[in-house]
Amino acid sequence: MSLPSVRPLLLAVSNRHLFASDDVSALAYLVEWSGRVARAGIDLLQIRERGLDDVVLVRVVRDVLAATRGTNCRVLVNDRLDVALAAGAAGVHLPATGLPPHRARQIAPEGFLIGRSVHAAHEARAVAAAGGADYLTFGTVFESASKAPGHPISGVRMLADACASAGIPILAIGGVTLDRVPALTRAGAVGLAGIRLFATPPTGAGDRGLANAISAIRAAWSEPTGAGGWSISWERR
Repeated sequence: MSLPSVRPLLLAVSNRHLFASDDVSALAYLVEWSGRVARAGIDLLQIRERGLDDVVLVRVVRDVLAATRGTNCRVLVNDRLDVALAAGAAGVHLPATGLPPHRARQIAPEGFLIGRSVHAAHEARAVAAAGGADYLTFGTVFESASKAPGHPISGVRMLADACASAGIPILAIGGVTLDRVPALTRAGAVGLAGIRLFATPPTGAGDRGLANAISAIRAAWSEPTGAGGWSISWERR
């Protein structure tokens, strides 16, 4: 199994706390949401649900796999390589403080996808050089509601540096909105990842909005970008 070649590559990251205040309701909706984002055209789905009992997390991942069956979406588990393998997920996404990708590659079966979060260009180069990762997510590129005030912002210039020098596919994450998509294209990212960007309410209107958002992102990615680099107004000053 290799990384999908479609561009832009879209990765949705789950957060059950955006769906409901209690875990029973939130996890039930997370599974339903997973099927909807997969059918809407998301390429990768990262199950990033912290604080769950191992047995519960394995069950949730298996339920998500069932909900996304028959689509082209590949399900990844955040951090927990053991859970990803036990549940039969397509891969794992490793945080910066987690197991190094080259170590995970020694354990994982052939074709298993391995991603890793990075936050600076030099980190992207080091992780890529060590081997084992199929892709990186780079951020936080823009200020994001998912991060606390004052969280470090990498910016588009550092993203461009990482994309140009790491030699591995990089997805941008953090504060991504439709109007910022062309900047990511110019920076050299192969796609983007988002949490709130792909979160939708449990309604038919939410389904239509999600499909429309994905179509708009893909259209913006394919637009000509012209000769000038990225917009400095989108950088943190």
